[in-house]
Amino acid sequence: MAATSMPIATLTALEVLRRGGNALDAAIAAAAVLAVVEPQSTGIGGDCFCLYAPAGTGKVVAINGSGRAPAAATPEALRAAGVDRLVNTSPHAVTIPGAISAWETLNRAHGRLPLGELLQPAIRCAEEGWPVHARVALDWHEAADKLRGNEASARRFLVDGMAPEVGHRFVQPELGKTLRAIAEKGARAFYEGEIAADMVATLRALGGLHTEEDFHRGLAAAEFVEPIKIGWRGMEVYQCPPNGSGLHVLQLLGILGGFETPEQGPLSTERFHRHIEAARLVYRDRDAFLADPSQVDVPVERLTDPAYLARLRGLIRDDRAMRDLPPAGESDWARHKDTVYLCVVDGEGNACSFINSLFQSFGSGILAERSGVMLQNRGFGFRLQEGHPNCIAPNKRPMHTIIPGMVMKDGEAIMPYGVMGGHFQPMGQTLFLANHFEFGLDVQEALDCPRLFPAPGGGAVELERGIPNSVVDRLSRLGHEVKLVEKPHGGGQAILIDRRRGLLVGGSDPRKDGCALGF
Repeated sequence: MAATSMPIATLTALEVLRRGGNALDAAIAAAAVLAVVEPQSTGIGGDCFCLYAPAGTGKVVAINGSGRAPAAATPEALRAAGVDRLVNTSPHAVTIPGAISAWETLNRAHGRLPLGELLQPAIRCAEEGWPVHARVALDWHEAADKLRGNEASARRFLVDGMAPEVGHRFVQPELGKTLRAIAEKGARAFYEGEIAADMVATLRALGGLHTEEDFHRGLAAAEFVEPIKIGWRGMEVYQCPPNGSGLHVLQLLGILGGFETPEQGPLSTERFHRHIEAARLVYRDRDAFLADPSQVDVPVERLTDPAYLARLRGLIRDDRAMRDLPPAGESDWARHKDTVYLCVVDGEGNACSFINSLFQSFGSGILAERSGVMLQNRGFGFRLQEGHPNCIAPNKRPMHTIIPGMVMKDGEAIMPYGVMGGHFQPMGQTLFLANHFEFGLDVQEALDCPRLFPAPGGGAVELERGIPNSVVDRLSRLGHEVKLVEKPHGGGQAILIDRRRGLLVGGSDPRKDGCALGF
């Protein structure tokens, strides 16, 4: 079974499985297709994280495929260039893409089919074109001004100055040529030679500090890392470690897992209020501590310590919202404030949880035109505040939002899952997990269920449509500032492995254009 955010990607994954590929092969092929047909969300100019559970091993393999800042990227250099804040469309927000390094590294270590074969469906979609789907068209329309701000992007990604309409066949011959080069020569073709030179020239023409040597180092950017986990409801939930924000999924589960399940159900005020309050505390910790652990200390053990999470739980009251929060990492006031996800399970039980992203819609909006590569803006996750753990620095990875998830029980994978949506992802994952495993909704219902999100930094609680008016009113009375939003929070996919009955149960979020299919 495969579940992705576009039907063509789901079908691609199934075709790979039919040809003898495993779950990881299928995931890479699907991600490559998504990098073509869902260009606002993902691309080869972005990053990748993956959790892979090989059947019969009891282990979860994690890879960090996030890229690094250029070697010349220092706060001093940026200030000397007149940069006093990071802008999401600036070349200074572009980190070296890590996705292609991750695809090749995963394929070499755990794949069965050659990478070049896996890229053929994406090449066809790029060269022959693919119709624009409904959610893609909506996102494209909203990002049109960003694309107009870059001459190459405006030429190649707008039609008569406007975002393409639903059904427009979008062709990307330059991207197809680049994918062909990667298929023939591997990741080296992307990180060295004319493709890398095109990306560097594009960025430097806009004032970027990137060099071809930075891209050369990007060839080895992806690395296997030790996943982190938490015990929850008789299972283990796995995440990639920092610089990704999976740490905060574990914090949220640890806090909320100590409450009794609200009898009023998943759409109750009690459930939402507790989740909002827990998220406010956890995102406070994220903004203070999440960074690249190769350059700064990220206190994962302290932030996931059951005693610390119990103290945070003790701050949450059912009768009112917290007016203020303790300092990050503390529980005592007195001491001191866009992406694609997919999953695949093959016939042997190998399970893959895979996420690939440009970050915000169309990333930086900067297109390397000759190679057809839209460049991510992951560097927008850095800060210029010197002394902050997440301050930009040479060869440093930024705080990252994309997080694949994996649920294990008794040494076996029971669910690869993920929820897209930038900063929303820890909130989205924990809402989904509780919907299914705590409140008993089936996989599809758990994804469909209305969502809300307390915007980091003290913003209003953003509510999707579908939450009962009585609940909205009571949340407001508890002290939450609430705001209805038109655009839905993220999207998600999941596959439940029901070993007792010998079934796979898949779900795909209606907030996206995708589907779950199996055979």
